[in-house]
Amino acid sequence: MTTAHGSDSWTAAVRRRLDLGRLLPLGGAADGTWLAEHAAAVELRRAAAEVPGTVLGAVRLSPADPDAAEESPVPPPPSALPPGRLRIEAEFGEEFTDMTDEPLPAVADRLRAVLFDCATRRLGLRIAEIDLRVTALLERAAEPAGETAPRHTEPTEPVEPVELRAATPEGEAALTAASVPGVACLTRTLGTAVAGTPGHVRIELATAAGHRPLEVARAVRKRVAAGVPGGPSVAVLITAVNVAVDVAVDVAP
Repeated sequence: MTTAHGSDSWTAAVRRRLDLGRLLPLGGAADGTWLAEHAAAVELRRAAAEVPGTVLGAVRLSPADPDAAEESPVPPPPSALPPGRLRIEAEFGEEFTDMTDEPLPAVADRLRAVLFDCATRRLGLRIAEIDLRVTALLERAAEPAGETAPRHTEPTEPVEPVELRAATPEGEAALTAASVPGVACLTRTLGTAVAGTPGHVRIELATAAGHRPLEVARAVRKRVAAGVPGGPSVAVLITAVNVAVDVAVDVAP
């Protein structure tokens, strides 16, 4: 019989998994790395703030061509998307004052360029296309009180950071991974920081601010494969990026 406590723990685990969103292939098939969709959306939202007057709404990443999916050389995390190029779909609102403002297509082009740069250069995702849809025209924040309501529905689904469940490194693979520069901490959103089968390990982690996630993951895979007896294959799941290195370790069950 499942106890109330056990049921609550299972529900919380399912909620944490859903909060991560899709597990996106990071880099190419040979990189054996995945990035939580939620972490990618947080970074895309941060990048979009660089485009004055825009408010990014819902963001979704999905395979650009499911039929062109590649085969991963290492076992992927549960329910992870196969390697391949991705499509970004996003909604945004644009502030306006009068007809002299920059045309919306030009604004969309600037926003698209910023999102592409963030996804490819900062994160390491392979992006095939970015579809943007204007869902709101917003009054300037400087307008007098009572005149700031949007003409249409404001962009929805704000993205907030997922609760970070950091883990204390235990075992050779975990200690090796945690020592790699750019690893803020190991995480345990899917259960444990290190999981696997004979000859293979999956390492879940968060990357530190100022470090490119794909480069960190490559370093982790290389060091763990070389440092752990038997030279296991290694998969990496990144659940958060740009995390402070002094993050507190969560030891709650």
